[in-house]
Amino acid sequence: MPDPGPSPLRSSLPGPPARIGAPGHARGGDAAAVEARPAPPSVPALPSVPAPPSVPAPPSVPALPSVPVLHRTPAPTPTAPTPTAPAPRPALERILGGPSGLGTAGLHPARRPARPALPEPEGAAAVPAAAGGRPVPGLYHHPVPEPDPVRVAEVSRRIKRWAVDEVQAYPPEWEDQFDGFSVGRYMVACHPDAPSVEHLMIATRLMVAENVVDDCYCEDHGGSPVGLGGRLLLAHTALDPLHTTREYQPAWAESLLADPARRSYGSAMGYFLQAATPAQADRYRHDMARLHLGYLAEAAWTQTEYTPEVWEYLSMRQFNNFRPCPTITDTVGGYELPADLHALPAMQRVIALAGNATTLANDLYSYTKELKAPGKHMNLPVVIAEKEGISDKEGYLKAVEVHNELMHAFEAESAALATAVPDPRVLRFLKGVAAWVDGNHYWHMSNTYRYSLPDFW
Repeated sequence: MPDPGPSPLRSSLPGPPARIGAPGHARGGDAAAVEARPAPPSVPALPSVPAPPSVPAPPSVPALPSVPVLHRTPAPTPTAPTPTAPAPRPALERILGGPSGLGTAGLHPARRPARPALPEPEGAAAVPAAAGGRPVPGLYHHPVPEPDPVRVAEVSRRIKRWAVDEVQAYPPEWEDQFDGFSVGRYMVACHPDAPSVEHLMIATRLMVAENVVDDCYCEDHGGSPVGLGGRLLLAHTALDPLHTTREYQPAWAESLLADPARRSYGSAMGYFLQAATPAQADRYRHDMARLHLGYLAEAAWTQTEYTPEVWEYLSMRQFNNFRPCPTITDTVGGYELPADLHALPAMQRVIALAGNATTLANDLYSYTKELKAPGKHMNLPVVIAEKEGISDKEGYLKAVEVHNELMHAFEAESAALATAVPDPRVLRFLKGVAAWVDGNHYWHMSNTYRYSLPDFW
């Protein structure tokens, strides 16, 4: 299979980046005053993170710590280059710029404008160097440049401080696993258009919170399919708050401190709401409900020892997948894809294909890791091999083909949407989703602390 070339989406996007509105924050680019949008509606007050388990939680319910409010400037309509010959698909060319995938030479990383360097943080957390790794042979993907090491270091430092000090997301004995996850490098790679570290932290907190819920409720660290529905529903109220009577509201608010999962969800969502519009917040809640539904389907199959048909497994994976992460790419980028454009069936198909393809990449890279775990762990290669009566190697290689077909569909549908709806906000969002797809693959490929490939070649 020919190399699809470097990631096409590491270029500057239309318009100046959104700026942090807090006084004294360093600003780049145009120094014109930016009108702050109204603050989002107030969030139900949460208690501060409780003391260690031996100390009872305080009875009062103080508000969350204040979070810097992120302000936006509308993205101006970019001026399209004048073609030297008739171009029947100008919107498509703005994204593609070449024959292989969602952009090539016209958006080559080498043409990305230099970003002002961040100051080296004091006492920055040690960041594992990119190990390089190797891609799954035959897997269709776009290579990406190494993420900015200064940003990686600063995001890594801040997220560890948040996880340890603000929400007590993990005990000391999990520290090596937290560091090995390399979430700073992950998020910097996935969001190359983020205007600042503050914007990157929005995605990083939510990513860590989602993984805390997965680990503590579902899998690695005490998770179980038994009773999962009740735990997920109560955790979901940290994202989509309970509206109840005065008598019962304090008990609910105190419950948000009950475990690392709910503390992480509540805090991460509080920061997100300071940056997101109401429509963006509602979109994220909807996608998290999808995720939780997927968790429950997989848990039900585990409890009943049911191995789904391949199409059934793929249905579950459309819900239990990465979709909540790329769907917030506009919030992290400091702009908004309006709700009517986000709701277009063609846009929903693009987002679904992106989530499906990236999640199957996770199935392929985590295959060896999951085989070493106790019990039977369902992933696409395992399900294909069992249901179609073929060898483990054949099942794995067919899963690669499924991933590749979804990737090609994602790119084709993105190009078609860019042609049909040449709105600059749509084009920018499509670029952001594609950048997230590429960054997600980069992280899986390079994270040799967590993943290794099977010996099938």
